[in-house]
Amino acid sequence: MSSGKSKALGVFALAMINVAAVLSLRNYPSMAIYGWSSIGWYLIGTIAFLIPLTLAGAELATGWPQGGGVYAWVREAFGEKAGFIAVFCEWSNNLVWFPTVLAFIASTFAYLFNPELANDNMFMFVVMMVAFWGTTIISLMGEQTSSRFGSFGVIAGSIVPAILIIVLGLAYWFSGQPISLPPFSWSATLPEINISTLPFIATVVLLFAGMEMAGFHALEVRNPQKDYPKAMAVSSSIIFLLTVIGTLAIAIVVPVDQLSLAAGLMQAFQSFLQAFNLSWLLVPLALLVTLGGLANLASWLAGPALGLGEVAARGNMPPFFARTNKNGAPTGVLILQAAIGTVVSMLYLFIPSISAAYWILSAMTVLLLCIVYLFVFAALIKLRYSQPDTPRAFKIPGGIPGIWVTGGVGFLACLITFVVSLIPPGSYEHVSTFTYAIVMLAGTAILALPPLVFLRLRKPSWNLQTKKEVQS
Repeated sequence: MSSGKSKALGVFALAMINVAAVLSLRNYPSMAIYGWSSIGWYLIGTIAFLIPLTLAGAELATGWPQGGGVYAWVREAFGEKAGFIAVFCEWSNNLVWFPTVLAFIASTFAYLFNPELANDNMFMFVVMMVAFWGTTIISLMGEQTSSRFGSFGVIAGSIVPAILIIVLGLAYWFSGQPISLPPFSWSATLPEINISTLPFIATVVLLFAGMEMAGFHALEVRNPQKDYPKAMAVSSSIIFLLTVIGTLAIAIVVPVDQLSLAAGLMQAFQSFLQAFNLSWLLVPLALLVTLGGLANLASWLAGPALGLGEVAARGNMPPFFARTNKNGAPTGVLILQAAIGTVVSMLYLFIPSISAAYWILSAMTVLLLCIVYLFVFAALIKLRYSQPDTPRAFKIPGGIPGIWVTGGVGFLACLITFVVSLIPPGSYEHVSTFTYAIVMLAGTAILALPPLVFLRLRKPSWNLQTKKEVQS
């Protein structure tokens, strides 16, 4: 499917793909409410998930750079069916996640005109659709165009605002302005882990989801064996530093009881800029943050779609899903996911009663991602045994014990996350834990198991690779 593509990506472009997929400024407010203890929470996520996934992604992508990312890795370890399920879970979780990032983009864009527009459903829907279909069109233009947009968008819209809020936070701190955070102490950085905070562990661990995204683009990398590990190191360092310090910058200026989870970032910018008489910067900043949201969206639009297109090209799905244009973009998958995302966005915005159901669907995305990463960490361990001689430009140090520590820690973190995600949150006190868990598992199965149906219905005519071989 990808053999004819030019090698368009280097270390910088690869790193920016990961940063675009993972570094989301919209997550800062949800962590800022925990103040100094957000440092502890971030360390848990970094040690238990970010570092293992970064190392796993580097070894797997440089050992199996055939394209398809998660699909290729899991298929090599556990066969076609497991690889198909893994990449399908990564794709299907997006269908419910898309409206959440689109809502962030639209509410941020509202600051260009009037923040109150974020409460106007029609304004929100129009902006969300322009953003959604606009980034889909960019993805249809091919790898080189979408990577350039992603690189520019993540620098201008994520890294620049993140650095700016850090600089403003430091200036605010040292200027003697009133601080919303209590005095610093090492004990304050320790997260409080109990029954009520257990579900939050799922959020923390998966804050760094997406570090494997560059693996979908391995075929487009000039030198995957050397460039991929470098890109993973660069992107993980950028993500961790900007996330921790940026979160604390919001926490020092916006009191917890006034912090909006949706607009908290712009609230913080507004407070900082007013303190330094720079309010005129708010509109251009809103434009940059909107651009960052678009880059984040674009990376998740393209990556899993490429993986699913690779699955279809091998004859596991109808030819529609394998359809590509002259730029090598998976047109069938991109158009289908844009259509489904449009319907879900419309339901979410215009049918109030859908909100509760939508929250459950959103929670299912966590379960779906856990399935993906459980497969990835298991594949990492399995392939060291089943294919020890496959060249890997990057190998996790420590031999077999190193693989078990890395893969084991990541696998265990995802397994715990999966289990705690079956516990109902405080707002669902009227629902028993058993009932909630059954609903969540049933819904997750519906979103995760269509590959079994496709494989059951598979026809020889679906295999485009066989057709090409016959024609040649």
